[in-house]
Amino acid sequence: MKNLFDRSSLYNDSPYLSGQLLVAMPGIGDPRFEKTVICICAHSEEGAMGLVVNRVIENLTFPDMLKQLGIEAVPAAKKIQVHFGGPVEAGRGFVLHSSDYTHEGTLMVDEGVALTATVDILRDIAEGVGPKDTLLALGYAGWGGGQLDRELSTNGWLSVPADKELVFSTDLDSKWDRAMAKIGIDPRMLSEDVGHA
Repeated sequence: MKNLFDRSSLYNDSPYLSGQLLVAMPGIGDPRFEKTVICICAHSEEGAMGLVVNRVIENLTFPDMLKQLGIEAVPAAKKIQVHFGGPVEAGRGFVLHSSDYTHEGTLMVDEGVALTATVDILRDIAEGVGPKDTLLALGYAGWGGGQLDRELSTNGWLSVPADKELVFSTDLDSKWDRAMAKIGIDPRMLSEDVGHA
């Protein structure tokens, strides 16, 4: 893969899905992605990268993570959950956040959402001066060139317009249903066989 952070994919007339949500279809066939909602951060002909926004890592807290990095946290940091961002590079951290915060290395995903993968943003969040909305994730979901397009064409995923409330909501249990409802789909009416309507 060359550069997943190709900024040309951020324009509205692009055939790519940067800034959109992917919603896993029933029967996707990969337990890591059952009922997941993924925010696509970058998508080009070279591939795609996104973060799962509705699954947390149960045995890791943000204060634990900060302690490992030698960063002291304000009490509010205890409320921040660490998400399973995807199976690729599971030890690498990413922060999906509102665009009111930018730093060197921040990728603007769309007008209201950005992605930063530096220790600086973790330090700023810990000090209470980070972005208004945040989603901290370890790992990411990645696709090689054309792979995501093939999975979309075989009904493995649905594409849904993103909105900040859906991306940053802490009500994780209902995100998948709410994403489906956003495009008028009742999940009970869908086939569990990928490749069929």
